[in-house]
Amino acid sequence: MFRLIKIIFNAFLLVLAIIGFNAIGGQKYVEALRVNVCKYFQEHAIESAKKIGNFSGLNEEFQIDNAVNLAGYKAVLAEHKASGQKMIIIDSGKKPLLTQNDIKSNNIDKKLKELSEKFKYQAITVKDVKIVSRGTINVYGQSVPYAKFEAEVTKLPFSDIAGIVASVKTSDGSEKLALSVSQKDKYSQLIANEFYKGVKEGGGK
Repeated sequence: MFRLIKIIFNAFLLVLAIIGFNAIGGQKYVEALRVNVCKYFQEHAIESAKKIGNFSGLNEEFQIDNAVNLAGYKAVLAEHKASGQKMIIIDSGKKPLLTQNDIKSNNIDKKLKELSEKFKYQAITVKDVKIVSRGTINVYGQSVPYAKFEAEVTKLPFSDIAGIVASVKTSDGSEKLALSVSQKDKYSQLIANEFYKGVKEGGGK
């Protein structure tokens, strides 16, 4: 009985502490802390992203989410804030994951499936990859071919995705793989075009 009273008393004190914390503007402090932490990580991501390209020309619609090491390759992850559409640039160095000839070939769907296996993450799998159209896109100031694909995925809130993949060789001799991906019925080529035309060489330095 004494133990039960002690638990109730402690819970009561906790409630009072929370009420008091909120009364003196505690929520504002928590929110300010959250904003500052998010700002720190984004600034760190932007700084790291400079190793792959100059993203200073992007407009405010886009946000650099992270700069990561992806299966041994440097990569930048970005997002269109309003739609959630993702943009990914992977720097594969002097050993390209996909070349422009691969993008234009008839077996690019198989190569994309192999690539998805390489970057498989937490049991997320990609299947039934099919190429639905082709075109050109401006990346790093170059007009390069892209292939638009559709596929099924597992372990995500949605099962159908659509996107594009392109490859570009920059002046340092390295090959960059450029992707834009979204839920199938929400994918926008205009968003991909707008993002990649703002990506330049030079690392912002």
